[in-house]
Amino acid sequence: MRQENTITIGTNSANPLLAQRPGYGTMRLTGDDFWGEPRDRQGAIALLRKAIELGVNFFDTADFYGPGVTNKLLVEALYPYTPDLIIATKVGARRGDDKSWLPFGKPAELRASVENNLNQLKVEQLSLVHFGQAINSSDNFEEGWATMLALQEEGKIQHLGLTNATIDQFNSAISMGNVASVENMYSYAQRVTDPTSAYGFQGGEVLSLCEQRQIPFIPFFSLQTSLPAEQPKMKELALAKGVSEAQLNIAWLLHQSPFMLPIPGTTSVQHLVENINAAHISLSAEELAFLG
Repeated sequence: MRQENTITIGTNSANPLLAQRPGYGTMRLTGDDFWGEPRDRQGAIALLRKAIELGVNFFDTADFYGPGVTNKLLVEALYPYTPDLIIATKVGARRGDDKSWLPFGKPAELRASVENNLNQLKVEQLSLVHFGQAINSSDNFEEGWATMLALQEEGKIQHLGLTNATIDQFNSAISMGNVASVENMYSYAQRVTDPTSAYGFQGGEVLSLCEQRQIPFIPFFSLQTSLPAEQPKMKELALAKGVSEAQLNIAWLLHQSPFMLPIPGTTSVQHLVENINAAHISLSAEELAFLG
């Protein structure tokens, strides 16, 4: 079966966004430990432009990638932006000077992050912002989400989503306002989508909630959590179909739900081409059943 390769974000709004599947995650364009400039800056810029040539119009970034590196790469590569371009950023975290990942979800901090993204990306309004918290954060989720809704009302944000969201946070956010999309960890090898749950093959709880409400689900680390471990069935079917295991992983994601928007990242133009071409891989019901 072949999958529809576009997805609508913000269906309840007057100005929904139409994204091509898959998108591209920029996190890997930074230096080691997702810190500092890329080893090949011009190569990173060329890769982003190649993604546009291949039809990608959804790019995932954050001001704490680098920090500030991927936002500036997007500007150098793609500014001025075409009307159909979607740059999704996120707030709720920052990087410490020791490269640590720290919570940054208090109202004043969220406002600072939004302003930072606006300035770095050279836009007057952010197309899509995902708000998230570390599981061990002491920041108040409802207070943070209310701040994001206020920023949206002020015109600084077009669409609001969640990242690293638990079931309880999803339900709380929905009760307070519209959720345009959810960006959580999910992959062939790691199918639990509530970050408070133990890893295992128990089904996607947050993903199911998104499907019920027709909200796009954006899986991150979809290749990182699948490819390092041996996946015998994935390897066998990839060989039989003459595709790479990475391509089959992306195709599997696309076949899981019409609301799935994978954002595989890479620093290789060859792998970028392969990742985008994965959208054209058709999987039969029998093949999907074989993969499990």
